[in-house]
Amino acid sequence: MRRNGGMKLYAFYCRDGEQGEALRSRLLEDHLSHVEAHIGDYAVAGPLRQDGATVGSLLVIKAEDEAGARAIFEADPYFRAGVWQAIRADEFMGVAGD
Repeated sequence: MRRNGGMKLYAFYCRDGEQGEALRSRLLEDHLSHVEAHIGDYAVAGPLRQDGATVGSLLVIKAEDEAGARAIFEADPYFRAGVWQAIRADEFMGVAGD
């Protein structure tokens, strides 16, 4: 049973590249504007942290299909600028929790 009105969930697990920190700082406002403009498309989104430093992002996007989720994801300024060097995308089945 889908909880999002027929929408599927797609999880994008993204690890930053060597220039991630500098690019994040420069593009933070643009990235946040993109997220805010598409806030209804996100089930959850936020930074991945390790020892107090941001090392990537986890974005779970609601969409009809993977192509729709990728379109939202790839329009993000962080994606376009190459903040993330490794990206894994999978359909996600949210079956428990908030």
